[in-house]
Amino acid sequence: MLSELLLTEMTRLAKKDNMPLHRQLYEALRRAMLDGNLGAGERLPSSRELTTDLKLSRNTVVSALNQLGVEGYLVSRVGSGTYVNDNLPKPQARKRSSHVAAHTADLSRRGTALSSTFCSSQLEMQPFTPGIADFSAFPVALWQRLQNKHWRMTYPEMLDYSHSGGYAPLRRAVADYLRVFRSVPLDVDQVIITSGTQQSLELCSQLLADHGDTVWMEDPAYWGAANVFIATGLQRHPVAVDQEGMAPGPQDETVPPRLIYTTPSHQYPTGAVMSLVRRQQILSIARTHKAWILEDDYDSEFRFSGPPLSSLAGLDKEERVLYLGSFSKVLYPGLKLGYLVVPKRLAAAFKQAHYDLNRPGQMPMQAALAEFIELGYFASALRKARASYAQRRQSLLEALQPCLGDQAQITGAEQGLHLCMRLPSHVDDRALTQRIADHGLTVRPLSAYCLRRTDARGLVIGYGYAALADIERYGPVLAQVIGNELKRLGKAHSAA
Repeated sequence: MLSELLLTEMTRLAKKDNMPLHRQLYEALRRAMLDGNLGAGERLPSSRELTTDLKLSRNTVVSALNQLGVEGYLVSRVGSGTYVNDNLPKPQARKRSSHVAAHTADLSRRGTALSSTFCSSQLEMQPFTPGIADFSAFPVALWQRLQNKHWRMTYPEMLDYSHSGGYAPLRRAVADYLRVFRSVPLDVDQVIITSGTQQSLELCSQLLADHGDTVWMEDPAYWGAANVFIATGLQRHPVAVDQEGMAPGPQDETVPPRLIYTTPSHQYPTGAVMSLVRRQQILSIARTHKAWILEDDYDSEFRFSGPPLSSLAGLDKEERVLYLGSFSKVLYPGLKLGYLVVPKRLAAAFKQAHYDLNRPGQMPMQAALAEFIELGYFASALRKARASYAQRRQSLLEALQPCLGDQAQITGAEQGLHLCMRLPSHVDDRALTQRIADHGLTVRPLSAYCLRRTDARGLVIGYGYAALADIERYGPVLAQVIGNELKRLGKAHSAA
């Protein structure tokens, strides 16, 4: 029975993560759909039935259902009810024996690399999981009203593919925002609306590089970019990151880049901010080798201390920087809308290729987002999110203070939704991560993000998804586990 399945999963989530009831129900329903216990096209019980069966308030049930509807898991049919989206992928049947399990021999070399290089599928909604934002406060009802408005007034062109780079008012709103807040010099025609950073990176790779060309990547690296470059057949060349960001040396320039991928404002995952001298160096290298710089400005909206940081694109006089951004951190990940700013001379080619390769659409949703921005709701959501994340950041820093010292320092806490705790090179950060997991908490080992380096050790700790109460409750637990383990390892290292 569905209610029994949901109650079992909600109980597990409550014990594991102490998340609020509406989020427990959201996660339980989402898992039931992804696992196939609720099949594509299947009708859900009404909100009143779920309220009765699960003994929850109707507001809790409606909140969870609305969120799933916004993210595309559920669809409502007037007079009929709520159904699981027909377009959800069918779950793979469970294998009954190892003899029928998939082997890497069944995959291409590219497929093998993609399926084994990083473990993003292990990400869960845990309080300290990095790379995840809290979208539970998103104004779902308002968003639905805007969407419904544009669906009601939609004309045929809005239901077709977009061949102009996206909905014009949305591109204009993005251009205005970037000029003012990120010092990016641009015209509206340079803005292309994509389905997010991954698609933007893929488009850049396909149009600016050929199979086998070299892309310089920061090391440690953002796993999503690394996988895009594998998928598009590029050779990744790791460039070490120091306290000033990407740090290319003479040995790196013996491997000339075609693309340079960087996160200069808040390096992911170390949090390093690229200095002005280093930015000028990267621009000079791009100019010398006729390379293209892909600037991923993934969380610049959330800067909590220090002066605002200018974008790398704002320093570019040669038009060799392509600027990437996303709405997922401020709004919600399932929105799947981002933007790419390209040099003027490339704009027409990128729009044409984007149309031919991706058949972009979602025009009513783009129209709703444009109005959401124009009416000031985006700015309001950003202010609230920034204030909320600032509180969580401060609480986490205070909780971790007891375990900081010679063996543990925090970097990258001035901006974003995560921080990095740097540890000595003799510390096994993967084992430490497992010790922390034994206490029901999820952080990531810094070494797992490395492409070639063997000296980077640390913990990548997110606070975007953690409620303030959770940080106050679990932060001291996290600090105690880390502190005890560092003391033990310190004694063992001294004895050795």
